[in-house]
Amino acid sequence: MNVLALTGGIGGAKLALGLSRVLDWDSVTFVVNTGDDFEHFGLLVCPDIDTLIYTLAGIQNPQTGWGRAAEHWNCMETLADLGAETWFRLGDSDLATHLLRNQLLRERNSLTKVTQGKAERFGVRHKIVPMTDQRVRTIDETEAGDLAFQH
Repeated sequence: MNVLALTGGIGGAKLALGLSRVLDWDSVTFVVNTGDDFEHFGLLVCPDIDTLIYTLAGIQNPQTGWGRAAEHWNCMETLADLGAETWFRLGDSDLATHLLRNQLLRERNSLTKVTQGKAERFGVRHKIVPMTDQRVRTIDETEAGDLAFQH
């Protein structure tokens, strides 16, 4: 039996973790939402992809459900000291993965290839693919104007 699971967010990552425990790794493909991706400090951040990979790798932050366990916040603290907006917090280890993702994308690798490579580096054997390699963003239309989903 082959299973295609659509995932996104912390709930999707928890569902994927459950499926990973009852299905063979090569019988399930996780298709991950990219509508919540956004640029932060000039870096493409893919929160749903990262949350899924960290969860399946067993390194997610158990208190928040997102980010990495045992994270440090030196970069964010320094940015705050410099007066930058730090409403979306990226831990130091997590930041390293965003830096590498962006370098690989600039080298013309697809988001699919970069995602699979990241999963493999973290020991995740399941096939994980973004819903698209194109940039698709969720925009909230508000009375104050259009806002990116993360805002």
